Amino acid sequence: MSQAFAGRRVLIVEDESLVAMLLETILEDMGCVAVGPAATVDEGMKMAADAEPIDAALLDVNVAGKQVFPIAEALKTRGVPFVFSTGYGESGLPDDWRGHPTLQKPFTEAAVRDALIKAMGLADV
Repeated sequence: MSQAFAGRRVLIVEDESLVAMLLETILEDMGCVAVGPAATVDEGMKMAADAEPIDAALLDVNVAGKQVFPIAEALKTRGVPFVFSTGYGESGLPDDWRGHPTLQKPFTEAAVRDALIKAMGLADV
């Protein structure tokens, strides 16, 4: 467990329950507090707009057939860093969103950790 992640609240937006559970476990192993998971864009929007603090987010690009970009926009407005996850990697993102940290599915615990470090601007921990 890294002290840099201790207690950090990370929103999970993921419609595949097994992937969501894996992310929760990875985040908890890193010392984070998992927020959610949200399984729909509407649910994710509510969590992203909530007054609860969020330190970062992991966003599945395609959630129950809808694109996650409205949530990404809401988080960007709040200044919350986020990581996209997709089976297509960064090439599957629209041009406007390229350059954001992106996890390609299937991912490893190390890949999640590295993507969050990049998104959150943490020194390598």
